[in-house]
Amino acid sequence: MRRFITSVFVFGLIIINSAFGEIPSPEPPANLIAEDHPWDHGDKIDLSWDLSIDDSKLVESYRIYSSTSSEVPFTVVTNISSGENSFIVEKLKRNQEYFFQVTAVGLDGQESTPARTEIAVVPTRQWFDGNRFSLAIITLIFCGSVFYWINHARKGRPLKIRKIAGLEAVDEAVGRATEMGRSCLFIAGIQDMNEIQTIAGITVLSRVAKTAAEFDARVEVPTSRSLVMTAARETVQASYLAAGRPDAYNEDNIYYVTDEQFGYVAYVQGMMVREKPAACFYMGAFFAESLILAETGNSIGAIQVAGTAMPAQLPFFVAACDYTLIGEEFFAASAYLSGEPDQLGSLKGQDVGKVIVMAGIIIGVTMLTVGMIAGIDTPFGSWLNDAVRFLRSVILT
Repeated sequence: MRRFITSVFVFGLIIINSAFGEIPSPEPPANLIAEDHPWDHGDKIDLSWDLSIDDSKLVESYRIYSSTSSEVPFTVVTNISSGENSFIVEKLKRNQEYFFQVTAVGLDGQESTPARTEIAVVPTRQWFDGNRFSLAIITLIFCGSVFYWINHARKGRPLKIRKIAGLEAVDEAVGRATEMGRSCLFIAGIQDMNEIQTIAGITVLSRVAKTAAEFDARVEVPTSRSLVMTAARETVQASYLAAGRPDAYNEDNIYYVTDEQFGYVAYVQGMMVREKPAACFYMGAFFAESLILAETGNSIGAIQVAGTAMPAQLPFFVAACDYTLIGEEFFAASAYLSGEPDQLGSLKGQDVGKVIVMAGIIIGVTMLTVGMIAGIDTPFGSWLNDAVRFLRSVILT
């Protein structure tokens, strides 16, 4: 209705203008106020003003200007439609003084005299970003859950942890190698020690080496990085010492091959065909070589246990291996194998935290959907985005 009345009024002004003169410029807005935006990163200013008295008749829009000095020419920030009397100016420089002015733009493009700010306003960074309040709540839920379950485990109370079949199969695989008089092959991925998956693989190697020491089986660990070789040697030596058989440790079974991806794979594939290990463990970050290694191990009849967080390689391991640690199961191996209260409590706390966040997401999605259907504006949109992003980051890392 307002648009219709405005259109009729504009049409009348055009007729009057053609007959008697120009359309008059609108009266300016008044009482322009600029304030630092609360709870932000220090790059926003809040503007507010009183509407022009001609807002409903002659004003097409309001034009906002900014400047770093009252003497420097003002530059246009943006135009907002008539009827609006506030705006948040973003992407400003922190601790920089700013002056603002707002003009009313008439129907024919003429601007009124500006309403100005007389005192400079400075955007400053706050201790807490209010836009991330929902993320803070989610973080507190996770941290609180982890601290609670770590304290629970330290008191000696049992924690129910789901069994991971791939890790439970270590004894079976090493035992089979012992019975057949063959070796166990362990590959900790093809990345260096700065890759978290390599570290997780070395953790599993500790368990495999200790079991091999107890069963008197040989573990062979060809590596594609020299630092991984050094870490693997120390890990295996510590495992043999923990098993009470330090004399059985042979560092020559852990060796460096080459950094070149397919040169390394060619060596390992040939060694597998010649020596026919009874058990093969692939634990770490893999790429195109995953299918080559898994299919070779399958062809020689070895028991194969794989673990990786590389989504593109998981289908190959699932298809060709007997057991596969998928994503988070692989990273949980350290807590699962060690049985340490801090690690078990952390694992349990993360799981509980994820359940709480997922329940919150489901409730939020339901309320947002109901609100949209009913035409009610709800504040859950940004909360859900933050929750989903945070949950994905936790799951993927």
